[in-house]
Amino acid sequence: MAVRRGRQFLHTPGPTTMPDRILQAMARPALDHRGPEFLAVAGRCFAGLRAVFRTERPVLIYPAAGHGAWEAALANVCAPGDRVLMCETGAFSQWWKEMAEALGLAVDYLPGDWRRGADPAAVEAHLAADRGRAVRAVAVVHNETSTGVASRVAGIREAIDAAGHPALFLVDTISSLASIDFRMDEWGVDVAVGGSQKGLMLPPGLGFTGVSEKAFRAARGNPTPRSYWDWRAMMPDGETPGFVCTPPVNLMFGLAEALDMLEEEGLEACFARHRRLAEAARRAIAGWGLALNPLDSREASDSVSAALMPEGHDAEEVRRIARERYDVVLGVGILRLAGRAFRIGHMGDLNEPMLLGALAAVQAALAGAGAPHDPSGILAAIDWLAESAGDA
Repeated sequence: MAVRRGRQFLHTPGPTTMPDRILQAMARPALDHRGPEFLAVAGRCFAGLRAVFRTERPVLIYPAAGHGAWEAALANVCAPGDRVLMCETGAFSQWWKEMAEALGLAVDYLPGDWRRGADPAAVEAHLAADRGRAVRAVAVVHNETSTGVASRVAGIREAIDAAGHPALFLVDTISSLASIDFRMDEWGVDVAVGGSQKGLMLPPGLGFTGVSEKAFRAARGNPTPRSYWDWRAMMPDGETPGFVCTPPVNLMFGLAEALDMLEEEGLEACFARHRRLAEAARRAIAGWGLALNPLDSREASDSVSAALMPEGHDAEEVRRIARERYDVVLGVGILRLAGRAFRIGHMGDLNEPMLLGALAAVQAALAGAGAPHDPSGILAAIDWLAESAGDA
């Protein structure tokens, strides 16, 4: 059996590589979660998340994956029979839709081709036609991890306003938070859903929900039975977040460290770093002669790039070779893109050598799989990083 040396290059679009600082912050004995030391850490986390979500409103923390934060959003502001408008943008919009239907909601699902983001014009037209104002909420995935497409959230807010519709605005920021510019208050988002294992560089296990005043009022008047997810129990005054269960103490110490790291870098610098590295990945993909899944360059994700394989060539073979020969783990093609695409995650704790190492391994895997490609593709990424280094 071959002995592997060095570290595995994890380039799935989540979980992402965890920096040593965060691992060390979590490596600690059990602690009284009602004592002053933990309460201080929790306060740091609640305050820091507001800055990351760019909101003056509270951000709740659940011991849960992002799917749990999805359910919390729907269970608090919607009741069975309510209508929700959702936009088909990929696998995660599909799964959020299925969750809504399982909760008894009626979903108006605007069809999409998985290569474009949510369409503001289609949202505006649908809401304008809803003369009885039956649509309770509009739900959009900001960054579709499955497709590498980022929707223009501000444009969806403008569409809701142009239609003069009172619907709540729900946004999934799970794979955009701390990687792609997101502005909860400025963009009029009522409920923002996040997770720990992507831009925040943590293990899976924490779900986040930013809650506007309008959304909290809706939750207060919602008769739907709920317990674990109930915002009223988590912040009875509508302002001060807390826990209804034993909090994930060690993860919270990791979150505090992640927030410190983001504060040290600065959010704008963090977003610029992600844009620069993402552009390097996009240039390599184009240089290889592969198609990037997003059709509109304005919607190309800075968190993950989905590369489409030429007809007759299997993306899974490229992923297998990258993993087994070069210890580089790429994202799988999901649902419609199964076997047709591989995904390169480039979010979180990432720098130029890490990305270039992964891209070089992808190019070697393309060669190993016999996939047609231009071997100068990696040079396009190198050239871009060299010429843009002064902006970093």
